[in-house]
Amino acid sequence: MVYRLLADLVVLIHGAFVLFAVLGGFLVLRRLRWAWVHLPALLWAAFVEFSGGICPLTPLENRLRALGGEEPYRGDFIDRYLMPLLYPDELTGEHQILLGGFVLLLNAAIYTAAWQHRRRKSR
Repeated sequence: MVYRLLADLVVLIHGAFVLFAVLGGFLVLRRLRWAWVHLPALLWAAFVEFSGGICPLTPLENRLRALGGEEPYRGDFIDRYLMPLLYPDELTGEHQILLGGFVLLLNAAIYTAAWQHRRRKSR
């Protein structure tokens, strides 16, 4: 039971990280200092998507599920939890590239707006 709860906690942390990587740029609009935390998270998430890799939290979750008597799953966090919500088909390399590109473009636009706001404010 404890391992299952720990696995669920890893899922929550993983989900929070994904949300932060995708939408954390909005925090940068409020306070530019968030960029020091958000940029590494964004770059890591984009790297995992573009490389087709798996975040280390996924094997950790699977290990905890196995210790809790559950069957580990194949694929990664996005494949298991997010893709069924976004796409009916299985995760493909093309989807991962699109998701990674979307995250980078969204955050590039947000960072551009934040820096423009800061430049106007400092004049």
